[in-house]
Amino acid sequence: MSIPTPHISANLGDFAETVLMPGDPLRAKYVAESFLENAVLVNPVRGVNGYTGTYKGKRVSVMASGMGMPSIGIYSYELFQFYDVKNIIRIGTAGALRADLKIRDVVLGMGACTNSSYAAQYQLPGTFAPIASFELLEKAVAQVKKMGNVGYKVGNLLSSDTFYSDSNLDGNWQKMGVLAVEMEAAALYMNAARTGKNALAICTISDSMITGEATTSEERQNSFNDMVKIALEIA
Repeated sequence: MSIPTPHISANLGDFAETVLMPGDPLRAKYVAESFLENAVLVNPVRGVNGYTGTYKGKRVSVMASGMGMPSIGIYSYELFQFYDVKNIIRIGTAGALRADLKIRDVVLGMGACTNSSYAAQYQLPGTFAPIASFELLEKAVAQVKKMGNVGYKVGNLLSSDTFYSDSNLDGNWQKMGVLAVEMEAAALYMNAARTGKNALAICTISDSMITGEATTSEERQNSFNDMVKIALEIA
């Protein structure tokens, strides 16, 4: 396949080596307008706008992934495989599976369990364990400690194929130490592994499966800035 791809109309070189990837296109726009200098729109296809600008003199891109593993699977693969992107940092939301995770706390996804069959394409004779890039994870932990005022945990995420489900299995994942549930990280980590690139999911707790607390869509779009700052500082 050549570029432009079916989903990205940018030219080679339009993306920086590191791309921040929220799920929501409006969050990508917010990051570009609020944090990047001289941000330029490099991809408008399907409204999944991608931008490239600078942060503290460093070239950085931001583009949405859409919702779910099939969507981030497409966008992250094309960025890794055809646009010479080396690092993708997911900046998304997650639902807490533990009582000691508060709304707006940050989870750094060391690993990503999943109920998806995404790994079946690799025809492996067992179960693949999707994990983050240690280099990015190490930098993120150092950065969040440096910031000092951010509640955070490092550990396993659950990347679920279902938002509405007939089964309530969150308790079983919780028993295995999983911190929070989201819908994209496992596919991102597998694509990074397959292409020899780096990936990390930094997620903000937007709601709690334990307490029932939740944030609004506007809050999720415009106010989860700690994870954005962490990602930009390590980009």
